[in-house]
Amino acid sequence: MRKPEKNKFHPDPEQLSLMPDQSGNDINGLGETGFRRPTRIYWHNPNEIPHGGIQKWMVERFNRVPDFKTVYAEGDRGPQTLNPVAGSVATDSPQNWSARVKNFALGHEADLVGIAKMDPKWSYDDCGGDTEPWIIVLGVEMDHARLAKAPSSDTDTASAHEVSVQYNRGARAAAQLANWVRGQGYHSVSHAGPWAGPLTLTPAALACGFGELGKHGNIINRQYGSSFRLSAVVTDLPLLADTADEFGADGFCTRCQVCINGCPVDAISDQKQLVRGIEKWYVDFDKCIPYFNETHGCGVCIAVCPWSRPGAAARLAEKMLHRRKRLKST
Repeated sequence: MRKPEKNKFHPDPEQLSLMPDQSGNDINGLGETGFRRPTRIYWHNPNEIPHGGIQKWMVERFNRVPDFKTVYAEGDRGPQTLNPVAGSVATDSPQNWSARVKNFALGHEADLVGIAKMDPKWSYDDCGGDTEPWIIVLGVEMDHARLAKAPSSDTDTASAHEVSVQYNRGARAAAQLANWVRGQGYHSVSHAGPWAGPLTLTPAALACGFGELGKHGNIINRQYGSSFRLSAVVTDLPLLADTADEFGADGFCTRCQVCINGCPVDAISDQKQLVRGIEKWYVDFDKCIPYFNETHGCGVCIAVCPWSRPGAAARLAEKMLHRRKRLKST
């Protein structure tokens, strides 16, 4: 991975001219003591968000690079219109439906599958909440060798190209699963990145057992580290919820400095911060997003994370669980 000089980044004046007066950290609720639902901030309709100007600027730059336009804008993201819901409703137990959902998803491009009871707190504050009772979260692994070449440029596109490929795969996996659910006679809607829908997927993925939130603001999974992307299906198919998975990644992050040292713009904090009434790891939006925009999505923090190295996550999880067990016995 190329290591840009820290604090030597100066945003493009054209991008700076489009920056809103309102801080992205304020929109995200940094420092707020009371809980509230998240506010849409990026990857939404640019005409409806304060940072829409720099978002459009970023997308236009992205689409000027032929490699990106071909793989993402013109790539295979699965059916754009889902099938009608079948007229007859199939019956099975929630336990069996859950197993069948996971078997189907894992056989149709997903690498991770988890189920959570829908929580209205995951919906953006102006989106009204999702009316379906269940969310099925999917994860697709990234090729870490390509991701590790972050950050991308107009001429070295490997990392951003890989992210685009996996977002497309996640979209296909979600659409295929949604169509399968509809074929059973139940309603379903698929959600896939990078464009955001009415709800934020990270807390749902944490709830359904994908792992723990890392210092870099991304989930750390005990199998793939942070080298994966999310998509989801919301549905009224009767299911059973999975449980959260805690294996010590949070404690590891407390002592680790790798992503802090790797971040070119010092956007990652060494301490958890209060965000909308919840103390958690938080990445400074105002520092991160200009560099993110000019490097076609950056990705340095995920690439350098020790958990993301191929084969490392399982060993680290085992080590942290052993350490936790040892501490409890003393």
